[in-house]
Amino acid sequence: MPSLQVHLYQFLNRLQFRLQTIEKNIITGSGRIESAGREMMKMRIMGLLMTSSMAVTVPAYAQQQTLAEDQSTPSDEIVVTAVARGQNRLNSSVTVSSLSNDDIAKAAPRSVAEIFRNLPGIRSESSGGEGNANISVRGLPVASGGAKFLQLQEDGLPVLEFGDITFGNADIFLRSDFNISRVESVRGGSASTFASNAPGGVINMISKTGEQEGGAIQATAGIDYRDYRLDFDYGGRISDSLRFHFGGFYRQGEGPRQAGYDANKGGQIKANITKEFAGGYIRLYGKYLNDRAIGYLPNPVLVTGSNSNPKYQDLPGFSINSDTLHSRYFRDNVTLDGRNNLVTRDIRDGQHPLVYAIGLESQFELGDGWNVTERFRYSDVSGGFSSPFPSAVDTGSAIATALGGAGSTLTYANGPKAGQAFAGSDYLAQIVLFDVKINSMNNITNDLRVSRDFDTSIGKLTATAGFYKSRQTIATDWLWTSHLFEVAGGGNAALVNLTNAAGQALTQNGTYGYGATFFGNCCRRSYDVDYNTNAPFASLSLATGALTLDGSLRYDFGDAKGTIAGSDLGGGRVGVTSRDMNGDGVISIPETNVAVIPTPSAPVDYSYEYLSYSFGVNYRLADDVALFARYSRGARANADRLLFGPAVSTVTGKLTDSSAAVDFVKQLEGGVKYRNGGLTLNATAFHAKTEEQNFEATTQTFFNRNYRAYGLELEGGYRAGPFSISAGGTYTDAKIASDVLNPAVVGNRPRRQAKFLYQVTPQYDAGIFTVGANVIGTSSSYAQDSNQLKLPGYTQVNAFLTVRPMDRIQLSLNANNLFDVKGFTEAEDATIPANGIVRARSINGRTVSASIRFDF
Repeated sequence: MPSLQVHLYQFLNRLQFRLQTIEKNIITGSGRIESAGREMMKMRIMGLLMTSSMAVTVPAYAQQQTLAEDQSTPSDEIVVTAVARGQNRLNSSVTVSSLSNDDIAKAAPRSVAEIFRNLPGIRSESSGGEGNANISVRGLPVASGGAKFLQLQEDGLPVLEFGDITFGNADIFLRSDFNISRVESVRGGSASTFASNAPGGVINMISKTGEQEGGAIQATAGIDYRDYRLDFDYGGRISDSLRFHFGGFYRQGEGPRQAGYDANKGGQIKANITKEFAGGYIRLYGKYLNDRAIGYLPNPVLVTGSNSNPKYQDLPGFSINSDTLHSRYFRDNVTLDGRNNLVTRDIRDGQHPLVYAIGLESQFELGDGWNVTERFRYSDVSGGFSSPFPSAVDTGSAIATALGGAGSTLTYANGPKAGQAFAGSDYLAQIVLFDVKINSMNNITNDLRVSRDFDTSIGKLTATAGFYKSRQTIATDWLWTSHLFEVAGGGNAALVNLTNAAGQALTQNGTYGYGATFFGNCCRRSYDVDYNTNAPFASLSLATGALTLDGSLRYDFGDAKGTIAGSDLGGGRVGVTSRDMNGDGVISIPETNVAVIPTPSAPVDYSYEYLSYSFGVNYRLADDVALFARYSRGARANADRLLFGPAVSTVTGKLTDSSAAVDFVKQLEGGVKYRNGGLTLNATAFHAKTEEQNFEATTQTFFNRNYRAYGLELEGGYRAGPFSISAGGTYTDAKIASDVLNPAVVGNRPRRQAKFLYQVTPQYDAGIFTVGANVIGTSSSYAQDSNQLKLPGYTQVNAFLTVRPMDRIQLSLNANNLFDVKGFTEAEDATIPANGIVRARSINGRTVSASIRFDF
């Protein structure tokens, strides 16, 4: 195969050049690839991806692709995530669950957050669209947003070093497609010592690597919503020692809610090639993700009844689970960029991850029983985040009077009713447009570990030592603006103008201020900070008969260096000016509220360190049952949410409170695991104590508190002939143990923390067809830490039907939220407001899709 050899030769040459360039940048201390170099790098990474794809053009085999990528060693038996080395699940003292790609398809997920809901112990608030989900584990808090104590990984390395970067949550940069072999999660336990900044656990999306010959192509279309998607993948062997896999997706459509335009548009391609040799392998892989996905923030909903027994219902003409405060008439944001230059940004970009990644993974023997595992990845990450947030919602007349005084009037600023009067009884939203330009979230990560087994007189001793290194850049500009916006469904809402009784225009084309005017002109920010993380770690495991003992240590030390700018820093910095934004030569009232990035900037220059440890015991009572227990202390280094607060000096960049840099988590867990034929049962009791210091952008609130949580996690499965069922449930009793800034909430349940979460998936597989349902449920929780307004419990049913009319052809029908329930995951309001309008996020309404798949 001469052409194949040429392609492989080019692939390896380009990789060598890229690694040399990265090495040169590190040695020279640049730490940042400048603009021209970055573009060159992007082109080279794309070249690698294309070369990999071209190199794997081999004959198609008439063989249906299944889960056999992992069937030779079932994924629920071997743990590879957040452990020293892969090990049998019944011999490990960690709590682990996995989902195959078949399990994922049954759940009919519209985002990775909807996949994670099916993992026991995981609270995944999947109401934000493709990304920006709040994700937690076992009662650990979500004080602000994202996944602070839980790390999201791809193939054993973090997507981003920190899972809760403001407007850059890790799941925004993660997509599920046919490349995924399985999803594996480890809660608590060894996550503290085998991953940095992940004391609560790790969710690892593991890719196919060509172990199974064949591929698939699938076309999917929404039946009751406008969405079209194509998925594909192919893998197999090039020779006895060389295998490959590549795949990806592309989709376009409005998305699960009515936005009035194609709100989801983009795709991903991933490729890897593996060379096997005596005693190990080396794998090269690449990823290109360029996707525009709408992001849903809280929307208005009418609430009656009492705080303890509320009734949630749609506002007239606006569905809380099928509509959104996006519109075909609200597409452009006129603002100033991070250098105070006039720009017009496209709101339709939504959550826009742009990722070019290249990596290497290798395992090999050094001799004398020593084994080495090396994982390396460089990711060039940029993009943006844009979505409207309602600072207040009320009738038009109430808002007009509040903003403009008595006698103020409202008119449509655009749309089919432009210039006509806006009815005072209709609902109006004061919108703060969260528009954030992500200049760079580049990260470079390396995990190197060495291990060896020693035979001793009392059993086998396994020793592991390693070193983890990462550099995470967080460079963003916050370019928020404020608008008056009609509350209407169907993607047809228009901007609204306000005029006071004296005839003065208080808006300009629906814009009330060119900054976060409804938030007191806060938050015009720009920052560029690099976070270095270093972590040596070591573990010992002793297996003697039925008993396994293990212990591990990890010492994290790092620093944060860079600059931040914004009027929130104080010190006489002025963040508002007057400027002619529309170029008509006249300064209107809104143009007197133009937010700018003030000078001077402030430094960030501090360091931190902490020790993590974990000790476990596992006892194999019999071949099919084991008991285990584990105690761990881990921590999470705080990143950008620590900035602009009192913990970092605006003069020196040093910490004013050394304890603010790190939040510790202590966990005790124990349980039983059972495997026998078609029956699988796991039960884990847990107790956790958590420190939390954080900042929430939407409420401008800082947190400094401690939490306590304990509970029970259950998971099981049963198979008998064509029938099978899997289920999981988690009971959690959590409370706020102490609070430095707000002692009134001590003893309360943390906001949005339900006492019971569950998932059940029964199915019947008759060969020619498979039918079943995936049921997700939660009990009630509180909207805020004051424990007043309740978020009702709900049950969501996702149904699936697959028919195989002939070999290698599969027809599927999937319904997400079949019964169109409203399921509230969060609310901004602590109590029911006087006007009864609460700003909340619900899960998406019913969406039904149909697919046709060809396996080859």
